[in-house]
Amino acid sequence: MIRLQQLDATDRRILAALDDDPRLPIMVLAQRLGLARGTVQSRLERMTESGALRPNSSRVLPAALGRGVAAAVSAELDQSHLNEAIAALRKIPEVLECHAPAGDTDLLIRVVATSPDDLYRVSEEIRLCPGIVRTSTSMFLREVIPYRTTGLLGG
Repeated sequence: MIRLQQLDATDRRILAALDDDPRLPIMVLAQRLGLARGTVQSRLERMTESGALRPNSSRVLPAALGRGVAAAVSAELDQSHLNEAIAALRKIPEVLECHAPAGDTDLLIRVVATSPDDLYRVSEEIRLCPGIVRTSTSMFLREVIPYRTTGLLGG
């Protein structure tokens, strides 16, 4: 994966412009930035292939798909079943992301659901994954700072 330190000023300008309007056609983006269309195209392809750009599906709000309840599920694992647990979690559509933090929690899982009752179902599905010994669920009441990277592009 390309790291921010490996992005040059042109890459950052492209990303900042896309952050302002992610639907800009490449030709318009190139004209606004005073770059050749081929330059913009090749840099975007490089950043996409390296994994530096998230998939477009991450722009879709779960609430727009009927999943307005969000939560964090902390999971404690039998460490010998880590890979099995992760494979099972990948199969649960309501699991948006999963992290392995430092500390007492083995996995921190961000999930969505249609209702509190559905959140219980999702939490149980997680708890029943192979290798997961215990879970704890914290429902989010509201989002106060949405996901953002704009400030990181400044340099």
